[in-house]
Amino acid sequence: MSGELGGGGVAAPESLDTGLYERLIADLEAAGARYRLIDHPPEGRTDEVSALRGHDVAQAAKCLVVMVKIGKKQTRYVLAVVPGDARLDLQAVKALLEGTYAAFADRERAEELAGSVSGTVLPFSYHPKLEVIADPALLRVPEVFFNAARLDRSIALATDDYLRLAAPRVAPISAAP
Repeated sequence: MSGELGGGGVAAPESLDTGLYERLIADLEAAGARYRLIDHPPEGRTDEVSALRGHDVAQAAKCLVVMVKIGKKQTRYVLAVVPGDARLDLQAVKALLEGTYAAFADRERAEELAGSVSGTVLPFSYHPKLEVIADPALLRVPEVFFNAARLDRSIALATDDYLRLAAPRVAPISAAP
């Protein structure tokens, strides 16, 4: 993560979920973050897991890894965090990074950079090549909800603590639901 929780590389995907979960909880505790753990049946789809957690889908942090080409030789990766009821606007991400092309990263690369499997991607980055960009629409709620690098446990995190710890670039990158 950029900011207080940053640093370090990631392990191989098959070993990620438990290690990343433990690291996240330790980091949240060390930073004095206000959060709650929510256990639920395994689920990675934003609308379904929001219902299981009992909150409006707009409070869910939908996390998507995007590849942006900058000219012909440079590729950057972004962890785009948008409200659960919104679509990511790839053109907005491309424009923000002054790119020439933007697309969702392939699953293998996304999981490698995020450090967890699809459906459990955190709204934080522990990879130095993965910049976090959060849509301001998500940040208007008092708490954000996300799977905690596991399909069966989520976190409700105070939004101001999320901003303080993830230190995302805040920019409009979502399209209306």
